[in-house]
Amino acid sequence: DQGRSSVVTVRCSPEKSERGELSVPSSCPAGTCDGCTFHFLWESASACPLCTEDDYHQIEGVCKRGVQETLFVWKEPKLCTKGVPLPPRSSAPCEVIALWLKVGLGVGAFKAVLLVSLTFYFWKKNKRLEYKYSRLVMSANKECELPAADSCALAEGEEPDDDVVYTQKPSLLGKLRAIANKEMEDHRHSSSEGSKRQTGKNLG
Repeated sequence: DQGRSSVVTVRCSPEKSERGELSVPSSCPAGTCDGCTFHFLWESASACPLCTEDDYHQIEGVCKRGVQETLFVWKEPKLCTKGVPLPPRSSAPCEVIALWLKVGLGVGAFKAVLLVSLTFYFWKKNKRLEYKYSRLVMSANKECELPAADSCALAEGEEPDDDVVYTQKPSLLGKLRAIANKEMEDHRHSSSEGSKRQTGKNLG
């Protein structure tokens, strides 16, 4: 009831001519699989857009004898025709820089950045340590401060005091030794008095 219809698909093919080629799907050699709808593929350069500067890129060659060549090529895959043409090959003067010199410059720049970073790091660390040390010294000085004496000179008619004051308390061992020495002295004293009394009786 709907009759027959045709579907034409246009594909950009820069390698084809402007007239192009018409083909049918490989799955349906007769162009239709149901006898009602016919499919055709038209490949032509006329289906491609015009070329612009975005469709090619440049390739710079190596520097040889002070001259560097620049070549322009189309991007792959190429999907444009006509439009902007490829620029011609060009050449420009250049300076030959050896590979070892480039590597040396790169390594030198890296070392310079690393040295500056390390210097800044240790400087910050040293400032922190210096601040902590100054705080420690200030706290130690506050703890060690003693009240100043009014005067160390002797007043007129005052005699120097030769008494020695020991502030350190005797230990337990020292106390035991002092008690033992005192008992030994008392024992010797009582023994000597007894001997004197016995001698006096004998003489009487």
